[in-house]
Amino acid sequence: MLLQLKEKYIGDAAFYKRYLCLALPMILQNAITNLVSFLDNIMVGQLGTEPMSGVAIVNQLIFVYNLAIFGAVSAASIFGAQYFGKGNHKGHMHSFRFKLYATLTVTALTILLFITKGSALISLYLTDTTGSGATEVALQYGLEYLAIMMVGLIPFAINQSYATNIKETGQTLIPMIASFVAVGTNAILDYILIFGLGPIPKLGVAGAALATVIARYIEALIVIVWAHAHKEKNRYLAGAYRGLGIPKSEFKAIIIKGFPLMLNEILWAAGMTTVTQCYSIRGLEVIAGLNIATTITNLFNIIYIQLGACISIVVGQYLGAGKLKEAKDADNKMIVFSVFCCVVVAVGMLLIGGFFPQIYNTSEQIKALAKSFIAVSAIIMPFCAFSHSSYFTLRSGGKTMVTFLFDSVFTWVVVVPSAFILAHYTGLGIVSVYFLVQATELIKVVIGYFMVKSNVWVVQMV
Repeated sequence: MLLQLKEKYIGDAAFYKRYLCLALPMILQNAITNLVSFLDNIMVGQLGTEPMSGVAIVNQLIFVYNLAIFGAVSAASIFGAQYFGKGNHKGHMHSFRFKLYATLTVTALTILLFITKGSALISLYLTDTTGSGATEVALQYGLEYLAIMMVGLIPFAINQSYATNIKETGQTLIPMIASFVAVGTNAILDYILIFGLGPIPKLGVAGAALATVIARYIEALIVIVWAHAHKEKNRYLAGAYRGLGIPKSEFKAIIIKGFPLMLNEILWAAGMTTVTQCYSIRGLEVIAGLNIATTITNLFNIIYIQLGACISIVVGQYLGAGKLKEAKDADNKMIVFSVFCCVVVAVGMLLIGGFFPQIYNTSEQIKALAKSFIAVSAIIMPFCAFSHSSYFTLRSGGKTMVTFLFDSVFTWVVVVPSAFILAHYTGLGIVSVYFLVQATELIKVVIGYFMVKSNVWVVQMV
């Protein structure tokens, strides 16, 4: 019995070598990115609670945009990974074109929304429970930050179109290097532009935004130049800009399979920002505490997030090649590995996560809230790892309507109402509210287990 379980859920050295060779560059890339975001957050946090809160709110709004972009590229990536696995480079090229069109469309609509409704969106998160006028100050900082950050949306969109196609070919190193260069630049410019150095004046939150925008242009430039300089490794670029069309059948297939996924990412991100808005009625201190906790938690969450993304690539390639048995076997082993890694990471997070809030220049109340939020996130993390892996498993087989129900519909039907009711109509403390809302992840674990076990995702689509 134990031997059978070992064979089913634990791979050999060659399996983990292949898996980690794909995953580690992605994990390192995101680790560096989140580390710089953490440093950026600390630097802005030194300016005070209001600047930190204004920036945090804008980053919540941009989070929705980022997820919309990820949804747009993921819609085509389902097919891209399978096209590459099958050796169909022309089909891979068409999926790349779709990504460019979709991401640029999302970006144009987002910029229009921010220009016309930016102030109203930021104000949704500002509740003045003390009468100090701090919320109006936070609003002005938020608007200053948003105006500059919009300039960086276009290179982010184009970079995601290229980087995801490169990753589908198994080349995760170049996007990682580009990210390293960009975040290193971001870190240096953060210090110089936020606090001022020599003849460069102190720009505060505007400096933080400028540093991020410049870094995004650098990252996109590195990825694009490398991809076109190595067309033998990126064969989908052959003829990518000779003509604009996508065959009707392929466009229709991507839309049918991909639109629920694209919509899912947008609705899920919007749901998460709505949950934050529910928490915000408890005061600006809660927003500040959540900002600190989320920034730190993101450093730890990259393990299960990137291991899940690797599942979609590895399983997608097996499915595209018609190796259905190998796809199921790899999926079992990768899910178990992801959960195991996150149990280890969660323990580390519980032990050291509480020290990070002390770095911030803010009140003891906000630091205490942040420490409690971090502890809750650590307890829930292994469950998130399983549901996240289940989500990417279902997605790799094109079950996007199922993932739509599993993710965003669940968020709006269960998570958002839970946060709204608990925050508005109970006397529970905000930490208890946060824990109960996070604990709804257990429901997704059960659903994900039975969906993956049913093998409905074991499908060759191309």
